[in-house]
Amino acid sequence: MTPSRTWLRNPKAIFTANALDATGGLVIEGERIIEVVGAGGTPQSPYEVTFEARDHVILPGLINTHHHFYQTLTRAWAPVVSVPLFPWLTNLYPVWARLTPRDLELATTVALAELLLSGCTTVADHHYLFPGGMEESIDIEVSVVKKLGMRAMLTRGSMTLGEADGGLPPQQVVQDADVILADSERLIAQYHERGEGAKVQIGLAPCSPFSVTTDIMRSSAALAEQHDVRLHTHLAETIDEEEFCKEMFDLRTVDYLESVGWLTDRTWLGHGIHFNDEEVARIGAAGVGVAHCPTSNMRLASGICRAVELEEAGAAVGLGVDGSASNDASNMILEARQALYLQRLRYGAERVTPERALGWATTGSARALGRDDIGQIAPGKQADLALFTTDDLRFSGSHDPLSALLLCGADKADRVMVAGDWRVIDGAIEGLDLATLIAEHSAAARRLVAG
Repeated sequence: MTPSRTWLRNPKAIFTANALDATGGLVIEGERIIEVVGAGGTPQSPYEVTFEARDHVILPGLINTHHHFYQTLTRAWAPVVSVPLFPWLTNLYPVWARLTPRDLELATTVALAELLLSGCTTVADHHYLFPGGMEESIDIEVSVVKKLGMRAMLTRGSMTLGEADGGLPPQQVVQDADVILADSERLIAQYHERGEGAKVQIGLAPCSPFSVTTDIMRSSAALAEQHDVRLHTHLAETIDEEEFCKEMFDLRTVDYLESVGWLTDRTWLGHGIHFNDEEVARIGAAGVGVAHCPTSNMRLASGICRAVELEEAGAAVGLGVDGSASNDASNMILEARQALYLQRLRYGAERVTPERALGWATTGSARALGRDDIGQIAPGKQADLALFTTDDLRFSGSHDPLSALLLCGADKADRVMVAGDWRVIDGAIEGLDLATLIAEHSAAARRLVAG
């Protein structure tokens, strides 16, 4: 049966993330946008359903390029509230080592639900913790993604360099390289989807220079090239990491990246803060992506990503909420607001506009994940949309609806569509018992930190 066509008519404002005039709305058929309608126009395509969007600001579905779902269980944990990255990690590793499959299922559901409610339709997760009993962690994440009807790039992370060998993580959370590579191949074969409209994709993601060996970095790069999947890691997040690379490898972080075969357009990096001018140029020339995580970077006092310079050098700059133990939220529209303000501190108001920040959260993030079928509103693109209203008290007196989303602090979408299906209606996720989820997740969080 031919899918019905829906005209989202005359939105209050619309951000297409390109130069198209879509002020008259857009027409959806099945999973795709088939037409954009200019100001005062009507669709040339026949349509059966009309959705009156006059009270809504429409954005492409927001895309989160860096997260750690499991960390929703350790938000605002007192022992790490006011410490930088390395002591933050060493305090949390033993707690995270106690994760159970049910804990991860709850944590993933909470992270995805929060993201979806914030207008996010695609998410990349970096899961690198596989203590005993957690060997099927990525399988658990896949099941939750499918249940909530979102898109995801799920990266099979790894840690191989434990404390005994000069790394940061404790030995109980590191794995043997052969186990990691075999599981990576299994996950790619079982779950990785290719082409336009892919819902679940798999990437390979050794955790960071201070938690993996150069061997697993090189082997992961080779495996990613063999199977044509993407590569992800943390890099240049803190000065401590820079010093670690100099001491351990006698290299700066970008030199290290190149030495293990990662300086390619297959790679996107979490954070990417501490690059010098020459390294910014090299990252851009190679087409490497960078997931800018402004809230986490402020929370851990890590520094300010050179996002504008990286973008202008050719890097794909997207946004990430990072783990919910360093943000401590999973909210993409608020992350775009933070990016706007943090980047203005470095580059000034004129160069960092609301449109630029929203571009990082949409087309920039899509590029970082190697996709061109999402992140913008145009004919043929996937029908992933976030619709916001501006009738709350916080918006009273505002004039430009698009700018108001960021400047006045929108934090929740009214409706969210993924692949042509409404997943959020009237601010609620279809089919999800939020109260029960919160109760079960909160109980699991208490058990985890109690030991």
